[in-house]
Amino acid sequence: MATPDDAAFDEFVSSAWRPLRQAAYALTGNTADAEDLLQTVLVRTYARWPKVGREDPVAYVRRALVNAYVDTWRRRKVLRFDAVEELPVVESYDDADRVEDRADLADRLARLSPRERTMVVMRHYFDHSEQEVADAMHCSVGTVKSTCSRALKRLRIPVTTAEGLS
Repeated sequence: MATPDDAAFDEFVSSAWRPLRQAAYALTGNTADAEDLLQTVLVRTYARWPKVGREDPVAYVRRALVNAYVDTWRRRKVLRFDAVEELPVVESYDDADRVEDRADLADRLARLSPRERTMVVMRHYFDHSEQEVADAMHCSVGTVKSTCSRALKRLRIPVTTAEGLS
């Protein structure tokens, strides 16, 4: 029989799993790494659940995802990117155009460095302010601005013909 805290944690994980997994995927660019990262963070969150459950648990887990992800690439120094022939099939209720757009975005995010990807995801996916990103990444607001600017420039789709404009 689960304790009340266990039941609350189970309910939280059930309701927030999908958006948190999507956030982890946006950070890592890999389904397996995203699920490993999320599982690690949820284990740590469970240990602090009595305090976290009273606050905003989704915000806490998002912040913990970023911190855990940053820790992995800061420690590792050697970056590895696994090339895949096809993106994994993800259960979706969206129409085909949105799925294609999402796949294109995931492909473009995978081309960014881990630092750039983390800043872009925090700034534009999590909708954090530049100051919040700077605090989480232990850097200046100017670094966040310049890094995000360069990363967003790399994400833009070049239009080279008049056909691309219509």
